[in-house]
Amino acid sequence: MSRLSMLAVGLLLALGAQAQDHPANAAGATVLKAAHLFDGRSGALTSPGIVVVKDQRIVAVGKDAAIPADASVVDLGDATLVPGYIDAHTHITFDHDDNWEKAFYENTLRSVPEQAFHAEANARRALRAGVTTARDVGSSDFIDVALRNAINDGLAEGPRLLVAGHAIGSTGGHCDSAPVPPDRMKPAGTLEGVCNGPESCRLAVREQMKYGADVIKICASGGVLSESDPVDVPQLTPAELSAIMSEAHAWRRKVAAHSHGDLAAKQAIEAGIDSIEHGSFLSAATLQLMKQKGVYLVPTRMTQLWVDKKADSYPPKIAGKARAAYAAHTGMMKNALKIGVPIAFGTDAAVYPHGMNAEEFGDYVDVGMTPAAALMTSSQGSAKLLGIDADTGTLEAGKFADIVAVPGDVLQNIRATEHPLMVMKHGMLVRMD
Repeated sequence: MSRLSMLAVGLLLALGAQAQDHPANAAGATVLKAAHLFDGRSGALTSPGIVVVKDQRIVAVGKDAAIPADASVVDLGDATLVPGYIDAHTHITFDHDDNWEKAFYENTLRSVPEQAFHAEANARRALRAGVTTARDVGSSDFIDVALRNAINDGLAEGPRLLVAGHAIGSTGGHCDSAPVPPDRMKPAGTLEGVCNGPESCRLAVREQMKYGADVIKICASGGVLSESDPVDVPQLTPAELSAIMSEAHAWRRKVAAHSHGDLAAKQAIEAGIDSIEHGSFLSAATLQLMKQKGVYLVPTRMTQLWVDKKADSYPPKIAGKARAAYAAHTGMMKNALKIGVPIAFGTDAAVYPHGMNAEEFGDYVDVGMTPAAALMTSSQGSAKLLGIDADTGTLEAGKFADIVAVPGDVLQNIRATEHPLMVMKHGMLVRMD
């Protein structure tokens, strides 16, 4: 079966999934009431919290919002209404497994249609955890495109997705496949995102966009969970970076750069990158350059904590890189906060189990952010980075009704974000069973 035929089968399987949510009140408006509301724009808490929803969108918000006579009222009691979480760095089509070797074996043997089922299950977990929008920054076989389309059509359950197709990088780099002998597994080409030289990289960008990519993801430096590459070494040349950026931006696609390494990040920033993902070894000078150029940092803090905690379970080469990246990451984040680098909420879901995304908020607070600032890395940071802030990210009239209710006062307990009481996406209440 051809790759595209297998993709079509995967899409059909995804389309067979049960539809995700329930209309809040098909006949009229729905009113959400809670003790508190955090609108995601002002940075302040208001009490009580009232949001009026009709036809997917918010029509009124605030303690003085008028409640229509035909409205269905959902009273959530001692809770805070917050904007739905926007995770700017996920891998929803990949599975997490604490056993690295087992995960490699199973992912190698699993067919594209089978993996489509796993992807939809991961998306469902993310949505029920409060993630109403996610940017998937690297998939295989365009499963992310199929899943996005199925969710948009209401035939699969998950967040609104912006997807990258295959992540783009050089031969042998973090975005390439594992170094399996070529007589046993066909080496990846430009369709799978592997490129060498400016024109090859330009072709790889065009191929991802041809098959449905909303965003372009690159591997500017080495990574942690790949065996053959140093974690901080540049993996794309300035000429390759320039070709990628010029092509993607001409098509109005933003570009995200995986980069733990400082030099790799600096070269990507100079080439016009929109965001740096992870950023473990970034220097103060590079962070200053990011602030100057408005380049977002997507720190994936919880993943750094996770890989350090699990380092003993990884192969030795990976364990060493995990510990080194974690050791550098705390200082980098504190420098980023002091300098004022724009930060977007992103978690690297799949490195840890799907559905734990909200831990990122508390991890930001632990490193020095206020709870309000941590929440706004999603409502302001991710929404603006993804270019969707006109439609979502804040609780304001006219925006999509993407809303999460969490217990108590969220500014007193940021970890309450990890235990949503209710999730609403586009005005639809999500099943929480």
